Amino acid sequence: MRKIGILHPGEMGISLAASAINNGHRAYWVADGRSDKTRARAEKHALTEISLLPEFSQTCEIIMSICPPRAAAEVARSVVASGFSGLYLDANAISPQRAIKIGQMLEPSGIQFVDGGIIGGPAWTPKETWLYLSGEHSEEIASCFSNGPLETKVIGSEIGKASALKMCYAAYTKGTTALLAAILATAESLKVREELYQQWELDEQDFSQKVNRRVARVTAKAWRFEGEMSEIAATFRAAGFPEGFHQAAKEIYHRMRSFKDATETPAIDDVLNALFTP
Repeated sequence: MRKIGILHPGEMGISLAASAINNGHRAYWVADGRSDKTRARAEKHALTEISLLPEFSQTCEIIMSICPPRAAAEVARSVVASGFSGLYLDANAISPQRAIKIGQMLEPSGIQFVDGGIIGGPAWTPKETWLYLSGEHSEEIASCFSNGPLETKVIGSEIGKASALKMCYAAYTKGTTALLAAILATAESLKVREELYQQWELDEQDFSQKVNRRVARVTAKAWRFEGEMSEIAATFRAAGFPEGFHQAAKEIYHRMRSFKDATETPAIDDVLNALFTP
């Protein structure tokens, strides 16, 4: 049994914690500064509460960071400051360059670093969510989830490789959703949305409905995807390719920010109205 700390158990993080518990490990969370929603998730899935980060870092052998991209470095710095000296997984949607920098930040403190990239939604069903891992200690992280339902795959010893795969995958999936949202809003502004739907139906039956559902369903998490688009843009730039597409996608998701954590999927007309507001 390994003592695994989760920073912080949101919808994705709690599913990784539950998967670790399913594999016979003990999962911990830090209560300080967290919301009532986080507490409810942690209690529902039997995570062990620790009040403050220093005690958390002294208790856990492994810490896994699953947070919004913009907070990844801050979370890593707080772990260094807390005196942790075990195995650290960054499973955030960050560029490979940022993953490398975080690893370099942790190294002087004797922390062993693993780069991770999650593809899929929260890991409740086998074969639907994959944690890709890279770094010298990747197998140790993978062994924590050997019985699922989270799937793992080690893709190399090089830090940044798992993050690079995540960035390239999300560049298409979330990038094209932002593009479709912009297309719908532009067509609405030019009063040709119905005609566009009709043409899409000639190309592929029910395509219009699929687009509407895809755009509407992404709204509750758009605030997270905004930061992810910045990370993808940085990834493209470092690879020598234009970053502008995903900077534009960032703006599209920013305009959806009012739907943050909504419990119901909004009507497509409400989404388009939001997109007209910078």
